[in-house]
Amino acid sequence: MVTFLLRRLLQSVFVLVGITLFVSFTIRLSGDPAVAMFQGSSAPTEEQLALIRERLGTDRPFVEQYLDFVVGALRGDLGTSFRTGGPVAAAVAARFPATVGLALAALGISLTLAIPLGVWAARRRGSQVDLTIRVVTLFGLSFPNFWLGIMLILIFGVQLRWLPPSGYEGPISFVLPSLTLGLILASSTTRLVRSALLDVLGEQYVVTARAKGVREKVVVYRHALRTALIPVVTFVGLQIGGLIGGVVIIEQVFAWPGLGSLALNAISFRDYPMLQGTITVLALFIASINLLVDLSYAALDPRIRYA
Repeated sequence: MVTFLLRRLLQSVFVLVGITLFVSFTIRLSGDPAVAMFQGSSAPTEEQLALIRERLGTDRPFVEQYLDFVVGALRGDLGTSFRTGGPVAAAVAARFPATVGLALAALGISLTLAIPLGVWAARRRGSQVDLTIRVVTLFGLSFPNFWLGIMLILIFGVQLRWLPPSGYEGPISFVLPSLTLGLILASSTTRLVRSALLDVLGEQYVVTARAKGVREKVVVYRHALRTALIPVVTFVGLQIGGLIGGVVIIEQVFAWPGLGSLALNAISFRDYPMLQGTITVLALFIASINLLVDLSYAALDPRIRYA
């Protein structure tokens, strides 16, 4: 177990290094931040640009800039924003709860809907209920999340005025954006729960439990579902990254004060430290979730052991 954990931690370190290196390199291809500071004003002279580059540190070699970022990140210092002049770590820490809270709320909604619906469809395979659930989830997979978000805003925010259409006005503001993300994710998760449970229900130990007279609900929920959740947990862990990516788009639709808008503004202003810090924190969060997913397998299936 310890060896497995250390190996996974080492893999996560390599992943983080690769992501930060890629982001640090590609954002510098977008242009010169010194030039971006003069947008909308008169053209700067070469002397002015040279002074700004020296102040920002962008006149140094890329390897030196990247190593400074890595050393600072290990100390908890993600650098100083080119645009605001404030510490990146403070800006990321202020926006992080909004983004992660939205992603976790959407994940909770999707699992709350997907597991009961998937079990219901699997237990009634081939019935009208099964067909209806599969058709509805197929429609759910076909909707772009930004379109669904706009429709929810128009219905519940503009027409009915039940919920805030945009911005953050307290916990109630989580409802519309988390529903937008959660409903889309619930569609694919429901179909996976159904197919995984159907595979498990044909296993020999399930047939034996039924032959012993164990109640059907006990067979399904205590024995079969626990094993069927392993591919579901894997899928959900892999979808965390996609969910974070979906949050970035939804944050623009709902004017949500999260890391997505922070990252997009950093790209617009070529704010290297802000984008590097934001991506690093999100990558660390996703890597941590995937590690927890790997560790959860043994809890779901006693036959799994970590060598």
